[in-house]
Amino acid sequence: METSSTSSIIGALGGGSGVDMVKLASDLAAARFAARVQQLEAKNELLDTRISAASALRSQLSQLASALGDRIRTGDLATTPTIANSAVARVALASGVQASGTYQLEVEQLASSQTLASNAYTSAQDEVGEGALTIRFGAVSGGSFVADSARDPVTINVAAGATLSDVAAAINASGSGVTAYVANGTGGAQLLFKGAEGAANGFVIEASGASASSGAPAAGNIDYLAWQPASDSGQLRQTAQDARFKLDTVEMTAASNTVDGLPGGLSLTLTGTNVGAPTQIGFTSATGQIASVMGDFVSALNDITAQLRESADPLGGELGSDSGARKLKRELAKLPGVDVMPNAAPGAPHTLGDLGLAINRDGTFRLDSTRLNATLAANSSAAAAMFTTGLFGVYATMDNLARATGKASDPGTLAGSVARYTQQSERVTEQLADIADQQDRLRAQMVKQFAASDRNVSASQSTLSFLRNQIDAWNNNNG
Repeated sequence: METSSTSSIIGALGGGSGVDMVKLASDLAAARFAARVQQLEAKNELLDTRISAASALRSQLSQLASALGDRIRTGDLATTPTIANSAVARVALASGVQASGTYQLEVEQLASSQTLASNAYTSAQDEVGEGALTIRFGAVSGGSFVADSARDPVTINVAAGATLSDVAAAINASGSGVTAYVANGTGGAQLLFKGAEGAANGFVIEASGASASSGAPAAGNIDYLAWQPASDSGQLRQTAQDARFKLDTVEMTAASNTVDGLPGGLSLTLTGTNVGAPTQIGFTSATGQIASVMGDFVSALNDITAQLRESADPLGGELGSDSGARKLKRELAKLPGVDVMPNAAPGAPHTLGDLGLAINRDGTFRLDSTRLNATLAANSSAAAAMFTTGLFGVYATMDNLARATGKASDPGTLAGSVARYTQQSERVTEQLADIADQQDRLRAQMVKQFAASDRNVSASQSTLSFLRNQIDAWNNNNG
């Protein structure tokens, strides 16, 4: 190819001027490196294909593990708690927890918040008087109040001309945890104060300022809104108190009617009392869905196996000699015998094979329904416990496998293969860049050389033309 190009150039130069030196030099420089560039580009294309194939397998494994986790946490494998007396409480279970057994619940008292109804006014637009209201927090018991020294009091400043509605808005904007609104009842307009649930969230209201009375306060005096338990005359409508309940006869308290952190990942929202009549909390079993899940699991594994077989085919597969693909083949082949529940009780199911996962001679998977049904019949609760998002189980096994293939530092994994192929591709790209630089230098050198040759040819043609003209003149003179 180079010889032919050179001959063409020489022929063109023979014509003298009019030659495109830049194009001729570019063509010749490209021809000089064409074979090497083609070889490197083909290598880069192969590396890109290998990176894509290995990344696709990793993605399939990660998606399978993620789908299992989602199904256990929120899908048809999620354990659902139940309660016999739904008027007493609503029950929930922490995500991914596989609970079993039963609990007894007896609610003796619901948590409540302190509620105060102020002295009556004519309307919500009545002025309350200039001054300040200070809310102090603590425990109210009978006629006594014990302040909580760890909580700062909250002061609401009341400007001259402020109405009952203005005070309610200021309390709500204070962020104190106490809310307020104006209630228009048969006795007039009253300011309703409500605190947070729990015995420690009681409060008193102190008043001071320009409009405070020196004697018995009346509407228009800021201290008409003050309240102390010792001088209560009916303003206290509800006392702040904790919830009290028994779980399996063990007495417990909570500042709120929403109770978390109970045994087995259980949480409660208390809604009523059942003193002397405990109700039962239980859990629905997911065993009915296990056969369906295992069928889907086998199908997903076969999708991965099919992709792996094609990519790792020694006769033309992108990953035919890849160490990461070979290791994944070995790991998949071992799955039926993997101990996914090393802490299982003696005789309890603990391998994927116990859940019916079986492997064929060609490396594909099948669901052994006979073995799965035998496991479910013998120990359904232990089988259900294998589907958890904890340290052990089906999900953890697949998640660990997916994570293992993602360790780029391990050359024997798919991620290690991707890292290796990526480095090789970067080196090829650098080599192509070097060749491009060499090609540019050669082109510039050839342009310079061809330009000099063109000048020499032009000069020779000029001399030849002069000699021909002289000879023609001599011949004419001799004639």
